[in-house]
Amino acid sequence: MKKVYSAKDIDELHRGGGLGNIPSDAILTPSARDRMNELGVARAKRNGSPAKGQDSDGGIDPSVRASSPKADLERLFNCPAVHELKEQICEVGRRLWQRAYVDGNGGNLSIRLTEDVVLCTPTLVSKGFMKPEDLCLVDLDGNQLAGVKKRTSEILMHLSIMKAQPKARAVSHAHPPYATGFAVAGVTPPTCMIPEIEVFIGRVPIAPYETPGTPEMGLKVAELVDEHNTVLMENHGVVSWSHSIEDAYFKMEIVEAYCRTVIVTTQLGVQPKQFSPKHLKDLLDIKQTLGVPDPRFGLKECELCDNDEWRPGVSCAVPESGGGDNVAAVDPEAETVVQAVTAEIMNRLKG
Repeated sequence: MKKVYSAKDIDELHRGGGLGNIPSDAILTPSARDRMNELGVARAKRNGSPAKGQDSDGGIDPSVRASSPKADLERLFNCPAVHELKEQICEVGRRLWQRAYVDGNGGNLSIRLTEDVVLCTPTLVSKGFMKPEDLCLVDLDGNQLAGVKKRTSEILMHLSIMKAQPKARAVSHAHPPYATGFAVAGVTPPTCMIPEIEVFIGRVPIAPYETPGTPEMGLKVAELVDEHNTVLMENHGVVSWSHSIEDAYFKMEIVEAYCRTVIVTTQLGVQPKQFSPKHLKDLLDIKQTLGVPDPRFGLKECELCDNDEWRPGVSCAVPESGGGDNVAAVDPEAETVVQAVTAEIMNRLKG
């Protein structure tokens, strides 16, 4: 009977150095496969002493550096564990393309292999038709180390994120239409509307526009990744980071679905409903236990669901005396404007 391995089994084998002993026909649970991918380990057992560029489990050798001999870099680039990561990147690229998050040759993906060696997508290749042999190896300055195609022109942004945020092992950049619509409009998506985005992403900031591919663009985004795992790029698109390429993609999917829902909600001609700051506080408590950063930790409840752009004339008022309940001051003139706009939208829908 084939043995089934769980994520716990993988961790125990990893600690004992026995991952190379997993049979090629073993059954891995989904969580076990995710854990193997996080460790950068190939399933195939390797016999004999490992070559430079791969460890005893056929995985990634962390000692390889950008300054290592070219032969060692090529072995790393072509080892089984890196080949699995190449396939993952190609699969995520297909998802981005199939969901119309990218068009033409747009979008790019990357994952850090060792201290200063990064695997990334090429330039001028559709993410829907990308192949493992198309991918590239670069150092943290963007210099290409391996690969037949030229590396993505936006790699400097990925590298800036990785340098600024040590937890950012993988980066995903695309142009999903609804989220990018917010970026072009310069409107920060509202909060306190759907639980999932609050737990896995949180408030999504907008990085000021800079020319794509320039160091300046990377620096503008990097300024925000200490507290945010997903960032809108003004007049450009969206970038997200995580511990794995698939999870970075999931964040892209979450923010796009959320922005689409918000836009659909506003088209109904009614004031979007929000859950209470207390409920958001509950979600932030969950988020903190998961170790996901959020700059709202420690804010007053009144400040948690303060969406000025989505509730004209409403502001969070905290009494200086500290007594009484927090109150929201309403501007009558602004409320009149909102009602007039809503009435006009409803009339057009009826017509």
